[in-house]
Amino acid sequence: MPVPPETVSASSPYEVPRAVLTQSWTQLTYLHWPYDPAVVRPFLPAGVMPDVMEGSTWVGLIPFAMRRVGVVGLPDLPYVSNFLETNVRLYGVDERGRRSVVFLSLEADRLLAVVAARVGYRLPYMWSSMALHQRNDVLTYATRRRFGGARSLIRVRVGAEITADPLEHFLTARWGLHSRWYGGTAFAPIAHEPWPLRRAELLELDDGLITATGLPAPAGAPRVLHSAGVTVRIGRPSRLGGTQTQGRA
Repeated sequence: MPVPPETVSASSPYEVPRAVLTQSWTQLTYLHWPYDPAVVRPFLPAGVMPDVMEGSTWVGLIPFAMRRVGVVGLPDLPYVSNFLETNVRLYGVDERGRRSVVFLSLEADRLLAVVAARVGYRLPYMWSSMALHQRNDVLTYATRRRFGGARSLIRVRVGAEITADPLEHFLTARWGLHSRWYGGTAFAPIAHEPWPLRRAELLELDDGLITATGLPAPAGAPRVLHSAGVTVRIGRPSRLGGTQTQGRA
């Protein structure tokens, strides 16, 4: 029988003592829209169901900067380890009650990072041209996929610090990722300090990344948050059912 979903928490339930990847996620902006779980369900990997809060599941569009990305035990490669990313993501829960992020697409402006993530974690990275500009408290993120032409332009004004409510924790404090893994589904644990969150005002949005995944266009204004970022540890994937993956990670 499925286990009830784990408690939504600002702190990771995983220590990840043997991290495979370390990285810093910085200058994040979160845009979220509610969706009918039945619409999202076909986009999730086997063994993962839509995670629901306030009667809806949620679709996120999140642009940010990746910094100091590293594989534990290997030397730093500065050009590869610093890049921009924009992802479209869903929220899932498996039969063990583990809540997660499920990525539908991830744009990155480093080709080697795209290839490594596709092979290592089977994540749907796309090679894109990207830019992040900041002027005082206004951030502008621009993304253009190199093949296929999908684009996104997001401009926000960052506001005051907040104390997150349960939904804001649900949308940001995700302590694992599920992905399709060589014929099955895998889960990888994630650990980092609690998110420092701020309100943000959406000034401009022109996005084609969500509909490029096959999802219908979101309706209404999104919930918008911002974070200066956290330092992250990501563990080795394990297949649903408990068998740790071998080789690539």
